[in-house]
Amino acid sequence: MKLIDGKATADEIKKEIAEEVKQIKAAGGKTPHLAAVLVGHDGGSETYVASKVKACEEVGFDSSLIRFEDDVTEEELLKTVDKLNNDPDVDGFIVQLPLPKHISEHKVIEAIDPRKDVDGFHPINLGRMALELPSFVSATPAGILMLLRKYKINPHGANVVVLGRSHIVGKPIALLLMQKRTCGDATVTVCHSQTRNIKEICLDADIIIAAIGVPEFLKGDMVKEGVVVIDVGTTRVPSTETKSGFKLKGDVAFDEVAPKASYITPVPGGVGPMTIVSLLKNTLLAAKKEIYN
Repeated sequence: MKLIDGKATADEIKKEIAEEVKQIKAAGGKTPHLAAVLVGHDGGSETYVASKVKACEEVGFDSSLIRFEDDVTEEELLKTVDKLNNDPDVDGFIVQLPLPKHISEHKVIEAIDPRKDVDGFHPINLGRMALELPSFVSATPAGILMLLRKYKINPHGANVVVLGRSHIVGKPIALLLMQKRTCGDATVTVCHSQTRNIKEICLDADIIIAAIGVPEFLKGDMVKEGVVVIDVGTTRVPSTETKSGFKLKGDVAFDEVAPKASYITPVPGGVGPMTIVSLLKNTLLAAKKEIYN
């Protein structure tokens, strides 16, 4: 079993981004600027946004954080989105999900200018990605592809099982892996809460991407020897072992699955750091206007 080190891979890519930003600044170019909108005080969102701000500092980006309380109106949030759309200094921005129930996530996402949608959630970016046109690819799926390339894991012709059908991870990574691309040409099966015989389907998989949102869902008796496992899950569970009072659990029962796996990502330290570095890469593309020019 070989551990896929997302943190080390992300650090390498951040160094490459930082060097490119230095060159842009030295040539008199504009410093890339990523903004984030955070509503409320969800612990996971707070941690994630803080990591994004720190990552921006590490690579030399400008960053902005706009905060709202849980009771912000949809109208006020949409006004902020419009303001960021029209701010020439902001190259890309994200609205951190989830949002409070009284706000339509779809309405907010659709209000974002696709040229600044560095999360890759806008229907135009998702549609262009599905058609294999230049687009901002959702950060987590993009990060997964980077890890597969880094560790020379070729999905060509492989049976890939994606656990989860979210718009953020499951659907886009399934589309990307079945496309005719360097890290593609896989035969992909998407499983979800209504899928029958999930265990049997997983046992036939060469690569499993677990993004179902259920801690330790994938057990040792659900995988075959030599399987590659990418764990996207990051559920906070109570813990007396940490100062924070919680720890992160993946969607994979690591101790059971790892002995059978040829490659496996840990939680934390696997896909998470790659999601953040993918967001940085998208912001750099937005600043250089390489997707929409």
